[in-house]
Amino acid sequence: MNNKIISILNDIRPEFDFNEPVDNFIEAGMLDSFDLVTLVTSLDETFDISIDGVDILPENFSNIDSISSLLSKYIK
Repeated sequence: MNNKIISILNDIRPEFDFNEPVDNFIEAGMLDSFDLVTLVTSLDETFDISIDGVDILPENFSNIDSISSLLSKYIK
């Protein structure tokens, strides 16, 4: 799952290396609010899920682990 997440992030912002450990993509300037909208859409399509609006919070998209944790809530 993490490889798919990294691939999506690389498609959205190819100028950054999402393979490198980063505590917070947003604070590091790697993702902005528009990127989060694109990311949610891509995750929904890739994993055939629908992330609820209440879960679209910056802390759920701060790094690979937080995104993976969020997805595990939706992927059965």
